[in-house]
Amino acid sequence: MAETALMDSPAQLDRLPVMSPFVNNPMGIFGSFLAARKNILSIIPELAVQQPMVSGKTGKRWHMVMDPGAIRRILLENLDNYPKSDVTKNLLRPAIGESLFVAEGAHWRWQRKAAAPAFSHRNIAALAPFMSAAADRACARVADAPPRAVDMFQEMVTATFEVISDVTFSGGEGFDRDAVHLAIERYIDQTARVSLLDVLGAPEWLPRPNRILTGPAMREMKKMADKVVDDRRAEGAHNPPDLLDLLIAGEDPETARSMDTAELRDNLLTFIVAGHETTALTLGWALYLCAFDQDVQDRARAEAQETLQGRTATVDDIANLPFIRAIVDETLRLYPPAGFLSRTAQGPDELCGREIRKGDTVMLPVYALHRNRLLWDAPDAFRPDRFMGTKPDRYSYLPFGDGPRICIGASFALQEAVIILATLLSRFRFTLVKGRDPKPVMILTLRPEGGVWLQAEPMAAAS
Repeated sequence: MAETALMDSPAQLDRLPVMSPFVNNPMGIFGSFLAARKNILSIIPELAVQQPMVSGKTGKRWHMVMDPGAIRRILLENLDNYPKSDVTKNLLRPAIGESLFVAEGAHWRWQRKAAAPAFSHRNIAALAPFMSAAADRACARVADAPPRAVDMFQEMVTATFEVISDVTFSGGEGFDRDAVHLAIERYIDQTARVSLLDVLGAPEWLPRPNRILTGPAMREMKKMADKVVDDRRAEGAHNPPDLLDLLIAGEDPETARSMDTAELRDNLLTFIVAGHETTALTLGWALYLCAFDQDVQDRARAEAQETLQGRTATVDDIANLPFIRAIVDETLRLYPPAGFLSRTAQGPDELCGREIRKGDTVMLPVYALHRNRLLWDAPDAFRPDRFMGTKPDRYSYLPFGDGPRICIGASFALQEAVIILATLLSRFRFTLVKGRDPKPVMILTLRPEGGVWLQAEPMAAAS
């Protein structure tokens, strides 16, 4: 891969951020099931960072694809042959129904067209003040914390949930943020785990014990969201409009179809789950990496302080924060929140010269793709400069997926991450806490198990 000249310290070349180990020996059906229940990353073979494609059989045929050309075929050229896997749909439907993330074919296409205007550049920029306000509040919380280590992942969860709930349900009447947040956490922890029946390739109609009930908290969350949608329809749009207003107003330009209450609710819950969790993860890992490499942190702080001059970052500052944006990009490479994508082949195909049969599971292990030695120089090193010049092949870097189904909220997430990260780095120096390195663990998303515990020193007191 062609990359710009790197300006890395010797430490960056010798030391590696924490990472999940890859598998060297076959695990079998039950071994794979037990491993996937604890951490999906632990079923990725070492060969996935050395080869373009790995295939095998664990109950059913499977393939892991790391070749950019083959990935382009899966996500773009032969998209309809590779819908989201049955396992993925079964995991997510209890929470977000047939929303954009789960729907396929025509049902997905009309929803995407109806929702797209809400995520235009102008509308995303207009939501930036919510992000700046959350960044300011996060700084205040960190500054007021006792003089000890702070779990910056939980701080970022708080900040990004404030943003997504503010831009989704501005005003917040009838919307219990704590109850919704708790329901999401319980769902991810208790319900959204791989079942042994998934590993065995059992038919979709056979009930999975851990998904029979999603719990009263999840049902209450949906009921609450339905009420907020109906109340907003009755009272009319806010001025300026928030995300809910924009989605209510959205329609398919070809059919003029708009979303009903259930469709709005499912998509809103999708945006709430994805919109805060993924950005919080990116920020938590980015702060860990900056604490890991003080040279990078110092350079980022200098850029932020020169641009911000003591104030909170805004959308107008982003163009002047290219290195902080590069830190976000490199964080998404090393610790992509959606670290593992899965598809089910609908018909025969060929990838990397190998036969794909109908019903085969085709996986895109993004975590391994981003560390594949055929695609990246020093793949395990933290090098933000690799994103300051020539960009990588778009199908070797998939933090938001790609093709027609690329994440609709990618611009929202990147804007939010740069605003919050720049503001924090301009005001604090973050250092590692010995013995408290996070462990990358993926259930639905790639989380730092144990939190991201860092010392946060206000710059006024820094030497």
